[in-house]
Amino acid sequence: MSRNFPVKTLALAIGMALVGTSAYAAEEGEAIAEENIEQIVVVGSRAAPRSVADSAVPIDVVGGDELGKSGATDMLDMLASAVPSFAARAQPISDAASLIRPVNLRGLPSDSTLVLVNGKRRHRASVIAFQGGGVNDGAQGPDISVIPSVALKQVEVLRDGAAAQYGSDAIAGVMNFVLKDDADGGSISVKTGEFSEGDGAATIIDGNVGLPFTDDGFVNISFQLKNADATSRSIQRPDAQGLIDAGNTDVISPAQIWGNPEIEDDITIFANVGLDLGDDKEFYMFGNYSERDVTGGFYYRNPHSRGNVYSIDEGETLLVGDVGLAETGVPSCSFSNATAAVPLAPSNVPANVGNVLNTQPYMDMIADPNCFSMNQVRPGGYTPAFGGNITDTSLTIGTKGDIKSGFLTDWMYDLSGSVGRNESSFNLSNTLNPSLGLSTPTTFETGKYIQLEKTFNADLVRGIDIGLYEDLNFAAGIEWREESFEIVAGEESSWKAGPYADQGFNIGSHGFKGFGPETAGTNVRRNIAAYVDVEAYITESLMLGAAVRHEDFNTFGTTTDYKLTAQFALTDDLSLRASHSTGFRAPTVGQANVVNTQTSIVEGNLIQTFLAPATDPLAAFYGASELTPEESTSFAGGMVYQNGDFFLTVDAYSIEVTDRLAQSSQVDVLAEDYDDLRLLGVQNPELISGVTFFTNDFDTTTSGLDIVSNYSMSLFGGETGLAMAYNFNQTEVDSFNPDTTSDGKVRRLEEGMPEHRGTFTVSQSWDSMSMFLRANYFGEYWAVHADDTSDWGAETADSAVTFDAEASYFLNDSITLTAGANNILDQEAQELKPGTKGAVGGVYYESGPFDYNGAYYYVKATYSF
Repeated sequence: MSRNFPVKTLALAIGMALVGTSAYAAEEGEAIAEENIEQIVVVGSRAAPRSVADSAVPIDVVGGDELGKSGATDMLDMLASAVPSFAARAQPISDAASLIRPVNLRGLPSDSTLVLVNGKRRHRASVIAFQGGGVNDGAQGPDISVIPSVALKQVEVLRDGAAAQYGSDAIAGVMNFVLKDDADGGSISVKTGEFSEGDGAATIIDGNVGLPFTDDGFVNISFQLKNADATSRSIQRPDAQGLIDAGNTDVISPAQIWGNPEIEDDITIFANVGLDLGDDKEFYMFGNYSERDVTGGFYYRNPHSRGNVYSIDEGETLLVGDVGLAETGVPSCSFSNATAAVPLAPSNVPANVGNVLNTQPYMDMIADPNCFSMNQVRPGGYTPAFGGNITDTSLTIGTKGDIKSGFLTDWMYDLSGSVGRNESSFNLSNTLNPSLGLSTPTTFETGKYIQLEKTFNADLVRGIDIGLYEDLNFAAGIEWREESFEIVAGEESSWKAGPYADQGFNIGSHGFKGFGPETAGTNVRRNIAAYVDVEAYITESLMLGAAVRHEDFNTFGTTTDYKLTAQFALTDDLSLRASHSTGFRAPTVGQANVVNTQTSIVEGNLIQTFLAPATDPLAAFYGASELTPEESTSFAGGMVYQNGDFFLTVDAYSIEVTDRLAQSSQVDVLAEDYDDLRLLGVQNPELISGVTFFTNDFDTTTSGLDIVSNYSMSLFGGETGLAMAYNFNQTEVDSFNPDTTSDGKVRRLEEGMPEHRGTFTVSQSWDSMSMFLRANYFGEYWAVHADDTSDWGAETADSAVTFDAEASYFLNDSITLTAGANNILDQEAQELKPGTKGAVGGVYYESGPFDYNGAYYYVKATYSF
């Protein structure tokens, strides 16, 4: 039974009583028409806010209420259902990526999209997606899952390069989350649901309240509390079943869980404050506090074949610890690896013996107090559980208004300062530090990553009459930013090389080695930027814009980028638009300095890989070099057609990225290199199967097409809305270094995401009820498992269509009841190949573009005041 049972039962009872009704008083047809046509946006231009149709660059506008029209339990999946060029996939067994999921806009990694809140840069997360699923390998973007839809007035998604306007990261585009600013009213809601398989039960309680702040201001506060149970789409691994069949009673079924992680006590509070200071000036402040606990799965460790824990050579010879050799340097175990190795039984565990190997040498070995094997600690093997606590905080304070005296008279100013902090504290349970022998703990606090960013902005804007159709809008500003990434050491047992390390036993908590004192510390980078941005209607029909930005980083120097935009109205209904820009993305401080040990699955085998900074001796030995910024060149062109209630945009784009930054493929650490590596200071190189590092070793071109169309009409005695959105996106790897980027990784970058994605929504609303049906199309893609970039287990996945539906009943002006479903027909994700399923213990490819868990049904009750 779910611990959320009382709340869930209440919400289900309400929903059942209304026989499948739904939870939003806003009419879907009106929402589509108003939010995508008439709503005003501030992103993309520093001139007066414009409507979407008047923008020279493509912008999607999604209202906060519209985002909530989904069974999704966090912002990532809400946006994925609303914006076809945006994607966020599940992360069932992906180390830290399970805690903070990476996303994609226009097929580029999450740190190629700049995220703003109320127009101010949002800090990035402390988690780096070491197993981010192809395109996101090594990405470090912001954690936007902490932003609840109830806190939002709207989300503005600028689908165009904008580094010259906003700075680093804006290669794919910009997302601006605009917080609610009401001074009165509010709402509170309860939503609960679960998957058709009967697991993954989630309960979300959220609310918003607007309060006056004196007679001239507002305080708007939002909160969300979420708990979600784990899911399991697992099958028993054949090796684990073989142990059970042979009589081993310590193997659980299934041996490992493959599914969504468990989320506990996910609490978020957002506040937005504004105050009119008089004389055309105002004060603003906004920020958040968010915290959650997440526990996910890991791969099963077989009690025979896991090298450096149970065996010497992955299943042939038992790894035996010699107590005397460890304590005094004198061998005391007659069965130690240095003397007489103990062979493993030819079959897993023969019948009638139970949990030990049926060989006389093994029976003699465990009777000798000077000998041991890790089978004595975990005779059935073990599956580590990886978890973490994520804490996210931010605060922005500023003032803006008109300057009415001095040499800057008639200018508008905006001065602000922001600080953002994201801390990820990792833990590991049900695992071992084999090098500590039989005294090893089984739970570990493995350390922390902390991302801290401070930003100060000064912006000036003024309209200047130079004889054009309208005043030239002239904007200029400066930005100072400091970014730090800190690694905090874990508890000693999580990283310590115990007395049995020299005998071949793995060092540190197995599965995710703790951060040691040698890796702990803080790295800091500062940069200062200045920009100039101009825009004007040259004639009544022609608008032109230009921006240039110069940034100076204290670590790798300077960069200068520009952007040109144009819009030309052919008629009152039809206009053409185009843009050209250069951009850049600076490698994050975390990417330049992070250290991590991870376990990957490659061709069905578990590989322990060490991720080292590019300047580390181990990484440098295998070809790493100091990181440099990515550089991009973008071209885009399109049209906007608006006639009454019909709205259509078509935009084509091309984004060239050179010196693209990502995590390298695994590079094998060879036995012939051990002595050279020791001379460089690398400790125990024989225990490192492979090494990865961040590298600038490939170039790509991403091209595509976006089509967005909306139409509303009166039908069936109510309002009907039709909405269609389509995205075609294709990435080609133009060049790469085969020494650090494998052919499999190239194919995953080029084919790992569907080239075609589309949605079609039909909505209907009346005075007392509304409903919608959405069809989602996903094209073919190259399906692979986890971080394995080899051809093992990979195949071309079929295209698929899923359907979402929701119905709402407005009980009165205050109470709305909702019932709905995502993937209502329970369309299955692409299944793994039969031989692959057993090796990974899962049923579906995790790289799929839609949720592999199947249909999700939910109900919701909302009280508005």
